[in-house]
Amino acid sequence: MVKTYLRYESRSVFGVIASPTGNAVYDHTGKLSITPALESVIVWDIRKGTQVARWTDSDNKAEVTRIARSPNGKDYAVGYSDGSIRLFDLTSNAVNVILNGHRSSISALEFDPSGTVLASGARDTDIILWDVVGEVGLYKLRGHKDEITGIAFISTTTGGDSALNASAQGYIVSSSKDTLVKLWDLRARHCVQTLTSHRSEVWSLAVSPDQRLLVTGTSDLELRVWNIKVDKLDNVPADTSELSPEEAARSWEAISEYGTIQRASRDRVAGLRFHPTGLYLACASADKQIEVFRTRTHDEIRKKMARRQKRTREKRKKDDGSDGEDGGDGLPAITAADELTSFKVLRTSAKPVSFDFNPAESDTASLHRQGGLHVLVSQNNNAIHTWNVPIPPPGKTTKQAGLPEPSLVSSVEMLGHRSEPRALALSFDNELVASAANKSLRVWNAHTGACVRTLECGSAICAAFLPGDQTIVVGTKDGQIELFDIPSATLLESFDAHEGAACWSIDVRPDKKGLVTGGADKCVKFWDIVLVRDSQNAGSIASRSRMSLEHVKTLKMSDDVLAVKCSPDSRLLAVSLLDTTVKVFYADTLKFFLSLYGHKLPVVSMDISSDSTLLVTGSADKSVKLWGLDFGDCHRSLLAHQEPVTAVRFVWGTHYFFSAGKDKLVQQWDGDNFQRIQKLAGSHGDVWALAVAKHGNFVVASSQDRSIRIWEKTEEPLFLEEERERELEELYDRGLEESLDRDESAIGGDDGDAVDTEESQRAGKATMETLKAGERIMEALELADEERRKWHEYEERKRKMPQLNPAPPDTNPVLLFEKLSPEAYVLRTVERVRASELEDALLALPFSRVLSLMVYIDIWARREWNTPLTCRVLFFMLKTHQNQIVATRTMRSRLDSIRKHLRSGVSQQRDQIGYNLAALTSLRAEWEANATAEFFDEKDIQKVLDAQLKKRKFTGIKV
Repeated sequence: MVKTYLRYESRSVFGVIASPTGNAVYDHTGKLSITPALESVIVWDIRKGTQVARWTDSDNKAEVTRIARSPNGKDYAVGYSDGSIRLFDLTSNAVNVILNGHRSSISALEFDPSGTVLASGARDTDIILWDVVGEVGLYKLRGHKDEITGIAFISTTTGGDSALNASAQGYIVSSSKDTLVKLWDLRARHCVQTLTSHRSEVWSLAVSPDQRLLVTGTSDLELRVWNIKVDKLDNVPADTSELSPEEAARSWEAISEYGTIQRASRDRVAGLRFHPTGLYLACASADKQIEVFRTRTHDEIRKKMARRQKRTREKRKKDDGSDGEDGGDGLPAITAADELTSFKVLRTSAKPVSFDFNPAESDTASLHRQGGLHVLVSQNNNAIHTWNVPIPPPGKTTKQAGLPEPSLVSSVEMLGHRSEPRALALSFDNELVASAANKSLRVWNAHTGACVRTLECGSAICAAFLPGDQTIVVGTKDGQIELFDIPSATLLESFDAHEGAACWSIDVRPDKKGLVTGGADKCVKFWDIVLVRDSQNAGSIASRSRMSLEHVKTLKMSDDVLAVKCSPDSRLLAVSLLDTTVKVFYADTLKFFLSLYGHKLPVVSMDISSDSTLLVTGSADKSVKLWGLDFGDCHRSLLAHQEPVTAVRFVWGTHYFFSAGKDKLVQQWDGDNFQRIQKLAGSHGDVWALAVAKHGNFVVASSQDRSIRIWEKTEEPLFLEEERERELEELYDRGLEESLDRDESAIGGDDGDAVDTEESQRAGKATMETLKAGERIMEALELADEERRKWHEYEERKRKMPQLNPAPPDTNPVLLFEKLSPEAYVLRTVERVRASELEDALLALPFSRVLSLMVYIDIWARREWNTPLTCRVLFFMLKTHQNQIVATRTMRSRLDSIRKHLRSGVSQQRDQIGYNLAALTSLRAEWEANATAEFFDEKDIQKVLDAQLKKRKFTGIKV
């Protein structure tokens, strides 16, 4: 009989506030923070420090790398490490659109001013423009040679911000690690200017709200400022046919160098952003500081220029001995250093990952009403802070105001560790989970994921609950053993257990009367749990007893002790040493029993089964070994992980065990038949610690990404053969997607070199979803063709032999269930394909199915079914298979029929859209007339009437 198991499914993830791979942004009100949290996005209430919502897509396992806010304040674009983009709705917390086009991690996202076009850049050096309303990729821009680091839209005065022409008007400017900054014309889909002045990677760029200044940041000590000439972007350049290409390029330079401004930091630029008012510019660096620059007013610039001119005349007078009047009348040119000056510096507690200004501070009045600049800072230590930068009141300069330094307003940092948790412990009733990291110990509710207690500790590397679940013992890297009381959240006592050497392991004895510790001082120490009275309240009635530890005995070893484990029957004690061996002793007499050797590197974790017959060891040599504790023989050696193993734990009452490693995986194994049961993926970093509930109801793991994940055992049966087949299918699908990515460059041209030189290409990416969608369309075409063939044969027989009265054919059960005709069924199948995946799904059709699809397109056009979708499918088929269709003679009559019927349908759609636009324009004019009130000053009106009256009297006109 085939053995069955129960499957584990991911239940919850907690402990992550802000992952360091993505950027955090404000919402449109400035009260919420949209923050990346590994594969999810968390919406935080900044003032209360509570989680409002969590955005998660069950189909996604990739990490969030970029977030962009739409101008409508409701939609947010989220980019992932696998190249996909998802649009979430802030009101419904649901995924609206999924876009696939990039082959690697998203590194830049930006909405256009209308919010209908999204530009994305990735590590694959491509820039893709997406139609957010139509949910399709418009085109791909290629020209950079390294990762895209920044994108910004530049709108022209002639194009406007209309959503109807947003994708074909205006410009975008992009920066990359290839040291180049490029200006792209969206109408021509071509790079019109390249800035080559940078000598190192361009890490960020920012465009001022008035689109007059462009600022770029590199690893240099200054920021480069560029002047954007919008009038040149509006005007088409004159005839330059007689000029060389270099002279023609210089004659039309829309972006010119304006100057440089010095930075306070010596590290590279991590981010640049203008304030919504355009009065301030912030620059984040990689050395725990954010520098804020202020834009000088016209009066300040004029005074500065006058002082500079005066100093120049005085210097000339001193050098030449003249009066300094000749040659000094002309004003010097204004530079970026004259317009932008350093204002304040924010000094953060950790390196800033990203920052964002409050979008509600859109004008000067709201800025002063808020009391200064509010800056949201996401740090790489799993925390988000809100800073207030005071600004001078209206009419006063910075020197006159005497402004204080920036202050921290609020923070969200209590719901996660500042560093990676290295130790986990489960309470005896499996209700609480304790996670220990450097200088922090947190206790969590295992069912809700809520943080119950937060305590300060040393550099913790191991932890355990004491009986009663009221006390936690923590072993630190400096050899201390610390006892914490959970109800009072206090440190009860600290013991210098291992004389300054690291305490690597703690194990509570099975009789629950003591514990065993092992450290780097080559000692195994035994401790008894005793009850003592508090010394502070010893003489009072309210004094109570508390737990403490008493050192009983010490076992000296020949090398550093890495792990200790007591057998559940209290008979044996296993000790792992740095010399790659495991020593087994009798627990009562400490007499040597067994020496287990076979690992090539030290054993870092081990566990003993509940029946005390098996010992499992996990080593840094990536292997897991199973040992029998009767004779010390090695039952099996398993290459469990691709990286060093960090933790192993048995399930109580069984020989199943779990292993964790630095390959980001937790795996379940059967210790009897030595088979892997399943893989528990999800972590985005090295898995450091592992804890298993009493009977394996759930598994807890802590990772380098600062997350604590819980997998829960379900009632779904699991078969090993099916699990292996599923893993092979995933491996095959992954290899197929990689091959599709490699072959993607060959689509659209005869040779690869010609394709690579094109700056504008089709936006799209072949994935398993698009292949499956193409297969569904082919199946629908095959079913519909067969159904139409049967009914055509029936009509022929009925026409030729009407006296026989032949029986009609049986309708296909699928069509019978859907209650659709064959033509409507094919249309329904095409409609169910996502708009962003339709073109790639149609590419999977062979030409024979394309000819069949053209028949149904003719029927759809004749019956005017979903004319927009019909046009899109038709145009894409004609563009892709133009040569084959032209060479097929039988297609001419079909194309004539489609043209005839489609024109009438498109004309009707055009008339309907025109009528609706006219109606909306009329309604808008009516609303503006009713909602607008005009106010007049009675004194001004009376003055005008008196003047007219005097004029009439003067000219002799009777009133």
